[in-house]
Amino acid sequence: MKIQNPHDKFFKETMGNLETAKDFLANYLPESVMRVVNLDTLEPQKDSFISPELEESFSDLLFEVDISGKESYLYFLFEHKSYPDKGIALQLLKYMIEIWEAKMNKEFVKGLPIIIPLVMYHGTSHWRTVSSLGEMLLGYDELPEDLKIYVPNFNHVLYDVSVYADEDIKGNAKTRILLTLLRDIFTKDGDKLQESIIRSIRYLNELEDRQTGTEYLETIIRYVLSAGNSLTKRNVKQMITQIEMNYPEGSEMTMTMAEMWMEEGMEKGMEKGLEKGMKKGLEKGLEKGGAAALSETAIQLLTEKFGKVPQDMKDGISKTDTAILKLLLVNSFRFQELDEARKYIQ
Repeated sequence: MKIQNPHDKFFKETMGNLETAKDFLANYLPESVMRVVNLDTLEPQKDSFISPELEESFSDLLFEVDISGKESYLYFLFEHKSYPDKGIALQLLKYMIEIWEAKMNKEFVKGLPIIIPLVMYHGTSHWRTVSSLGEMLLGYDELPEDLKIYVPNFNHVLYDVSVYADEDIKGNAKTRILLTLLRDIFTKDGDKLQESIIRSIRYLNELEDRQTGTEYLETIIRYVLSAGNSLTKRNVKQMITQIEMNYPEGSEMTMTMAEMWMEEGMEKGMEKGLEKGMKKGLEKGLEKGGAAALSETAIQLLTEKFGKVPQDMKDGISKTDTAILKLLLVNSFRFQELDEARKYIQ
């Protein structure tokens, strides 16, 4: 049930839909921007500029659109950490430069397109970081106006979803569901999150196409079961009851996913208990074992966990002293890859 980067997946599955993106922008772009943007020309681009090491914190979507009759872009950066990144202006500048370089080097354009950066944030801490690049530059505000023209500066449009009240959330069903769940997903109160989920499911009744609604309900349920850490079994059971009443087309699918979620929770609890028991037994054995016995146990454990241990690792383990072998054995339960054991080997 658990999916990697659930916030990223939920954001992209929702905002990646052209009609939903248009609806969001029509309702939330500043009026000054709306006067020059032609949303009828909006087209999503496949490119992403987020590096793999930052995927846990950020998602991005790039849209081509006409601004003042010229080919331009709206660049959407979604921050899905629970606290804001102080360096967001530098991140945006880096991505905007990459977009411009791609236009120059791949499409050989003569003039660079306008890019309007948009940032969506939904963490538990309110956004208190700088809103422009100039604010990060020491002494920028004190520069004479005729010197500021030599220093790069830009602002971005910010959507701090964490402070939105219910009445601030506008748009069609999918837009309101996106903003409602992003706002509430980090709440530590499972009952409040349950209320938010049920409200979102009721919005689905506004969609004319029930098949589309059922498909999006699956997206919603996957997201909340993966990212809603405050949900309890009681919350999930009540959620199923409400879905049966409000959106019966999705009740069977929801029940199946909820059962998987509960089974995974039980398995994790069992694994944790088993691991704890094994560790206690192992620690008792370690008190009595000599280097040869410990080496043999370590090789056996690693072989059972990873299938095969290279000969050079076996040789290294057999030469490792008793104290380090005990550390290797106790920590072996945490290893995700065999190479993690190498740092304990002489």
